[in-house]
Amino acid sequence: MTTATKPNHIGKKIARIRELRGMKQETLAQELGISQQSVSHIEKSETLEETKLEEIAKVLGVTKEGLKNFSDEAVFNNINNFHDNSIQNNFNPIEKIVELYERLVQAEKDKVTYLEELLKKK
Repeated sequence: MTTATKPNHIGKKIARIRELRGMKQETLAQELGISQQSVSHIEKSETLEETKLEEIAKVLGVTKEGLKNFSDEAVFNNINNFHDNSIQNNFNPIEKIVELYERLVQAEKDKVTYLEELLKKK
């Protein structure tokens, strides 16, 4: 599967957004109240009526403008920016693992203390 789309081919953009959302043609068809074959035809169309485009955009959870301006490059840039920002926020997974381990150890110590107190009462 290629990720490049022609800038003006709205059907390919619809298909790509649908795929990125993990949605099947059947699901999109059901949401739109049309057949799966109609969705297939739409995804092969280079242009689309504005009203239909707006309806499809709503079902896909994007704006009509977002649908028109969609590009794989923009998606990858957003993902890369998110990844870069995560690194810049100094997120260290090892520190989080150590923190979790320390909390688990403390919970076990609390259990032992509680059980020792129960034994003393008997």
